[in-house]
Amino acid sequence: MSNLDLKPAPAVCGQQATTGPVKDLLTGRQVPLGESTVVRRLLPNLGRRMVGAWCFVDHYGPDDIADEPGMQVPPHPHMGLQTVSWLHEGSILHRDSLGSLQTVRPRELGLMTSGRAISHSEESPRDHAPLLHGAQLWVALPDTHRHTAPAFEHHPELPVVTADGLTAHLILGTLDGATSPGTTYTPITGADLTLREGAAHRLPIEEDFEYAALSMSGSVEIDGVPLEPGSILYLGCGRHELPLRARTDAAVLLLGGEPFDERLVMWWNFIGRTGEEIAQARSDWEKGVRFGEVHGYLGDRLPAPELPNVALKARGRRA
Repeated sequence: MSNLDLKPAPAVCGQQATTGPVKDLLTGRQVPLGESTVVRRLLPNLGRRMVGAWCFVDHYGPDDIADEPGMQVPPHPHMGLQTVSWLHEGSILHRDSLGSLQTVRPRELGLMTSGRAISHSEESPRDHAPLLHGAQLWVALPDTHRHTAPAFEHHPELPVVTADGLTAHLILGTLDGATSPGTTYTPITGADLTLREGAAHRLPIEEDFEYAALSMSGSVEIDGVPLEPGSILYLGCGRHELPLRARTDAAVLLLGGEPFDERLVMWWNFIGRTGEEIAQARSDWEKGVRFGEVHGYLGDRLPAPELPNVALKARGRRA
């Protein structure tokens, strides 16, 4: 998925992770995406840019698209990151410059590694379900892997951890002894937690990871904090277990990872290390080189916005 902001601000990614548990409730801002979809952008957020290597989180829906085209995101480029498509309702047709053509359905993993350069489009199929509900997430690639060859993975079956009233689908990384088949490049966790009303658990987590919980649906308490759909709770580091209690049937995305300790710049759909690198990527996309071509999408590709008038500088967690 793309950042369709016509005037994207340079995001200072990488930031001081807390040394202990916190409970910072963050709300998103409304951002139009394509022709008929509006998302809640939760990361980057004022005061919180990353959670581990997770650097971008959009939550959308549930939207009634029975009489609408649904999601229509034209071909656009990516560099230096992975995209994670995650659905609770509906389906998304993914096309990319590698020739991939794949429909991603609820609780299936669509994972695209941009590496040095890739382009893709995402759209609701012509004969689509009446509702669309999901999340789009980005993972920053570390410097040792950010020039890797681009790739796309589709995993229709994922490991599941269960307990009384709790089902956890492993999106990326590991949780409670289960490991996702999705390729990762940093220590990371992504899990979809489904809870029945009244369920209460203490979920084992990594003490050295920082975490955040995104409410997808229903009403749930995370470590005693009520969380409603479309909000995200930053939890910091230092926990070995996470208390959960469902007030109603609910679903939560748990995102975590080792604090990302590199200096980087995120602008539009690119992640790099210098402003010059970002400017070159934009120029390459506008010239039609490097990022390949997406075939089959009925429409024009997305033009790049203008670069800001300020220098794009890399920043880190400590500077």
